[in-house]
Amino acid sequence: MAQLWGGRFTKETDALVKKFNDSLPFDQRLYRQDITGSIVHARMLGKQGIISEEETGLIIRGLNSILDDIESGALVFSSDYEDIHSFVEAHLIDRIGDAGKKLHTGRSRNDQVALDMKLYIRSEIQETDQLLKHFLETILHVMEENLDTFMPGFTHLQKAQPVTLSHHFGAYFEMFRRDREHLASLLERMYACPLGSGALAGTTYPLDRAYTARELGFSIPSRNSMDGVSDRDYLIEFLSALAVCQMHLSRFSEEVILWNSNEYRFVEIDDAYSTGSSIMPQKKNPDIAELVRGKTGRVYGALTSLLTTMKGLPLAYNKDMQEDKEVAFDAIDTVKMDIRLFDDMIATLRFRSDVMAASAKNGFTNATDAADYLVAKGVPFRDAHGIIGRLVLHCIDRGCALDDLSIDEFRQFSDCFDEDIYEAVSLETCVEKRLTEGAPGRASMENVIREAKQYLEKND
Repeated sequence: MAQLWGGRFTKETDALVKKFNDSLPFDQRLYRQDITGSIVHARMLGKQGIISEEETGLIIRGLNSILDDIESGALVFSSDYEDIHSFVEAHLIDRIGDAGKKLHTGRSRNDQVALDMKLYIRSEIQETDQLLKHFLETILHVMEENLDTFMPGFTHLQKAQPVTLSHHFGAYFEMFRRDREHLASLLERMYACPLGSGALAGTTYPLDRAYTARELGFSIPSRNSMDGVSDRDYLIEFLSALAVCQMHLSRFSEEVILWNSNEYRFVEIDDAYSTGSSIMPQKKNPDIAELVRGKTGRVYGALTSLLTTMKGLPLAYNKDMQEDKEVAFDAIDTVKMDIRLFDDMIATLRFRSDVMAASAKNGFTNATDAADYLVAKGVPFRDAHGIIGRLVLHCIDRGCALDDLSIDEFRQFSDCFDEDIYEAVSLETCVEKRLTEGAPGRASMENVIREAKQYLEKND
């Protein structure tokens, strides 16, 4: 198969060099974007009188037939072609003849691939956003169902203060909401269309780049042709957003793994999202959560790889940029799959509310509230802190919780204790009296859930 650029060369490309150079095995997934951009380019060439109306029609019909045949499976990708651009153009010429040779007028593969990748990433941003939206709906459902599911909150992996499962999941709702905001802001910055930049210096043909930009959903043509063909900032930003999203998934995975352990027993993972052992029949392993956690490294690797590729490139286009695709495609596929699987796993989790509440009670998560109780009785906070610290040590020696003590035992440490201490340190009271904005109390959480519903409806 002759290359599109073969005129200047007198020898065939070495077979290994060809294999090393060719990108069709991975850039074939850009076929829809390549054909879409070519159709708009042909329409613009016809509008500008650069090619005839008849040639425009032939080209567009030919491109649409190629698209139909690829999607039906009638046309398959072959190693005879260097990249998706040569594949489409060669098949177009085979189908419509010399008119197909005029399609490439006024453009280069440099601005062509820049356009293809930008269109592809734009669609992937939108698809990832919808996956995150559905995941947020799943998280919100758990929040609504667990306003009164008490559990320990942790710092340093030590039990700290009582919260609710609703409040705990609400933290992840905020993380993944920010991920959607990152994607939305990136989409706004992808406003410039590179098509028409040529190889790096534009073209002498009277192209209507503003028309092309509008037809392809961009606000303006790229302002600088050299930047137009060499810009991969948007892709780096997308990989950065994906890396942050994957980090959130990994943190969530770690909690599910811990909660599923025999030591915690906060959750039971559905059989469909766990596996067993080949030798230990009692095992039920959180493999999905572990794999999501493990795949975070490859997403980080994609970002680091592209940053490293781009850091030393002089203007304008360099073949190094071909390395943007494989790592990006892998990271995109990984994160999308992880979101889908994690969404389904969370939707089928069974929460052990009794175990969570017992863990909060037995972990002295109400100790701060006991100190606040003494403060309300007039004890300076630093003194109250010391009294409750000694009480906790007493409970540890006895193997009981604060609210298991008798009133006489409380009074051994301070005369300020009265019968109302039991209500003051109950899980319900400890949580419900925390009503500041963003706190786990029911009234606060009901406001958060109401706003979250409005957010999801507005961003539908």
